[in-house]
Amino acid sequence: MAELQAFHRATVTRIIKETADARTFVLAPELQPFTYRAGQYCTFRVRVDGEECYRSYSMSSAPETDAELMTTVKRVPGGKVSNWMLDNVGEGDQLTMTRAAGTFCLNPTSAPLLAFAGGSGITPILSLTKSALATTDRIVRLLCADRDRASVLFAAVLDGLMERYPGRLSVVRHIDAERGLIDTEAVRDFVGADVDADNYVCGPEGFMAVVRSALPGPGRVFVENFDLPPQIKTVTPVGDDTEVGGTVTIYLGRKKVSVPRVAGETLLESARRAGLSPPFSCEAGNCGTCMARLTEGSATMRANEALTDDEVAEGYILTCQGVPDTPSVTVHYE
Repeated sequence: MAELQAFHRATVTRIIKETADARTFVLAPELQPFTYRAGQYCTFRVRVDGEECYRSYSMSSAPETDAELMTTVKRVPGGKVSNWMLDNVGEGDQLTMTRAAGTFCLNPTSAPLLAFAGGSGITPILSLTKSALATTDRIVRLLCADRDRASVLFAAVLDGLMERYPGRLSVVRHIDAERGLIDTEAVRDFVGADVDADNYVCGPEGFMAVVRSALPGPGRVFVENFDLPPQIKTVTPVGDDTEVGGTVTIYLGRKKVSVPRVAGETLLESARRAGLSPPFSCEAGNCGTCMARLTEGSATMRANEALTDDEVAEGYILTCQGVPDTPSVTVHYE
């Protein structure tokens, strides 16, 4: 686990043009063996206009079916990392990335797999689909919503899988430009009698909210959030009214910095206030990029969609969500 968030280099061996604004990067990681599970993601570190940026991207490959590691990136208007990668990365270039992480994975069950993908949310869904078809006898059904037909990802790949697994894989497409945004009725019609299925949902927040509100249950629901919250930088005033006694000590690389503990401040905010540049991405408790290990004291996470119970028991914490409970805490970024 300690190696999970260490960054390693990977060479881009091929680039596949999926649509006008999406590319699949085929990667050869220097770190071997590189292991991952279908549905997981890696966090990439790039420098854009002198600023170090982090972004998590899901794998579109599956370890059981693909000899190469692949991640698919769709251009996001105003997105620093996605635009930089599509405009600047070429074959033979190297990217800096973590090991795979995430819990949006298959569970041992014979229940049907229903997947709901909005736009580029199809990326981890494709990985899960490949794995489920190759390693189980489960029925797999996909509902894919896209802005228009030109933006549909992986159509040929899914067509090939349907030919290879007749009767086990089906794909329903919803094109917003032709039918309007997806609604709860469309979701319920798609689910039909498969109310006990495992449901995997990935896409924009609005799409996922509609799907989740429409699922009838009692099947399990697994969600992967691609949306990032607005990144608002705030400066916490430090004074008699905010300092509550105690110290937050942070180890990052070769640096060790201590700052006074401030009421309600997350460990990530404390690290920034200390003048450090800690890794982060979503700031919503979803991706795990900001993970560190708590070696002294305790802290409570406001949200956690990235760490397992075992990882939390080992002392790992999402610093974007962790608020100290004790006067003094020590955190190591590994």
